[in-house]
Amino acid sequence: MSTAARTPAGPLYKPAVALDFFKTSGKPERIPAGQTIFAEGKKGLLFHDKMYLLISGEVELQSKKKVLATLKAGEIFGELAAIDGAPRTASAVAKIPCKVIGLDEKLFYAALRKKPAFALMLMSVMINRLRDTITRLAAAGDMSEREATKESVTFKPKMLADLVRGLADDPPVFFLQGKQIMQAGQTGLRMYAIVEGKVTVTIGGRVVERLGPGGVFGEAALVEQSTRLASALAETDCSLLAISRNAFMALVKVSPQFADAILASLAERMRFLTARLQ
Repeated sequence: MSTAARTPAGPLYKPAVALDFFKTSGKPERIPAGQTIFAEGKKGLLFHDKMYLLISGEVELQSKKKVLATLKAGEIFGELAAIDGAPRTASAVAKIPCKVIGLDEKLFYAALRKKPAFALMLMSVMINRLRDTITRLAAAGDMSEREATKESVTFKPKMLADLVRGLADDPPVFFLQGKQIMQAGQTGLRMYAIVEGKVTVTIGGRVVERLGPGGVFGEAALVEQSTRLASALAETDCSLLAISRNAFMALVKVSPQFADAILASLAERMRFLTARLQ
């Protein structure tokens, strides 16, 4: 992604709130110009699986020696590795002297327990990056179905039922095989968790994800009350638990397990789509 194509972090993102969150568990550190903060393809304790807030300076994100983006003060980067511990999808290099705060997985989740509402802001950042990635894939004609993601499970059905009991306004809804559940571009009023059956998620008419019991979809539109990123079709007869935006917002703020699982689900989708750009 060129610097000119920078995507806003999202309407929910506030740099001052992010700084307050990072200061809860992390300490500022200075990075000299030219130093690699983290390297593409690396993982593990020796490689500092941290997410960062850039307090001052500029950081370049690079993949295969190509500059993907130039980050400015107030932006978050490296969040995927801190959330799921998988290898880095890009390198981060200090373009000029920088000041950052880094949180590893343990510190990040410790901070999230103290300030759970930050999860919504981070979701907003990740969803805007998903939108940008989808736009670039479509422009490049690379929305092929060559590698639909594996069937992913976000929640065990019992855990989800326990979490939303008393919060979800609607009883389970049913869709017959082949029926459209949601359409890209529509306004999202609910997210869905699969109780029984399988659902196919598509972007631009191409399958990008297949979900079974415990899988969730449609959450991206709820965070910012924006339009749907993808369409969903009942691959088999399905029983779905519909979760309103009010219930979703409440769950993120009061249930660390719910917020953690949604962040992990977004990270998995981000990794899958980002890999297609490289």
